[in-house]
Amino acid sequence: MSAILLLVVRIIIAMGLYAFLGWAFWTLYQDLVSQARSLSIEALPKLSLRVQNEPLPRPFQQLEVMIGRDVGCDLRLADSTVSGRHAKISFQQGQWWLEDLNSTNGTFLNQTRLTEPVVLTIGDEIRCGQVQIYVESLS
Repeated sequence: MSAILLLVVRIIIAMGLYAFLGWAFWTLYQDLVSQARSLSIEALPKLSLRVQNEPLPRPFQQLEVMIGRDVGCDLRLADSTVSGRHAKISFQQGQWWLEDLNSTNGTFLNQTRLTEPVVLTIGDEIRCGQVQIYVESLS
């Protein structure tokens, strides 16, 4: 009887040890993922956009900048020619990309209508509906 009891105690101790090791590895993994995210955001270059008739540019330091009339957009444009979610600027492959989101009046980069995502450079002029946006800085 005592041999069976000793075996059960050993199994319980082994299961507790494996559970503790699993928890420890999971915690370490979560910490590594969190640190990798924070480092990638710190390395993300700032994007400065100036909307027409505004004296100061608006700085952004995030992976995506949504442009549109919608309240949830990062760059909100109160103009009836701008769609709710008009365009998106995203940081991919070490560059800033501009993409039209099937807007009604289209997105233009330097007077050319976008049909696919394109790379942004300093001095580019973006037009969403009738609103001009100027790329001031990409660093």
